[in-house]
Amino acid sequence: MTAKDYMQQAYLLDRRINAKIDQLSDLNDLATKATSTLTGMPHNPNKGGSTLGNTIAKIVDLQAEINADIDRLVDLKKELKDTIDTVDDIDQRYILERRYLCWSPWPEIAVEMSMSCRRLFQLHSEALDKIQARIQSLQ
Repeated sequence: MTAKDYMQQAYLLDRRINAKIDQLSDLNDLATKATSTLTGMPHNPNKGGSTLGNTIAKIVDLQAEINADIDRLVDLKKELKDTIDTVDDIDQRYILERRYLCWSPWPEIAVEMSMSCRRLFQLHSEALDKIQARIQSLQ
């Protein structure tokens, strides 16, 4: 795994969490749209379970998945922060924190640091080289 792949894990996990939250919203919308038809006819005991019940079960399962993913994201961000703290240059640490923990866009980081994008990318590359060396030393 490259240093960049390692550092991007939290961002990708956050995107998956957001996608699951969107799915959860869709399921909640579906559950609130569910209607039942009341008739005088007896219920068929051989017919499958309640559609609303199935939807609610899916909602509960998806909420549990989201909560587990959020716990993993918190742990992963702590791990990334600990890794970033091993970088000795303060500017490089700041760039890594803003990019991989706050997911700030490059132009925003450049403005905050009052430097050109070219210099920012140079420092970022140097920082990733340090992270890569650390990853390789742990293997």
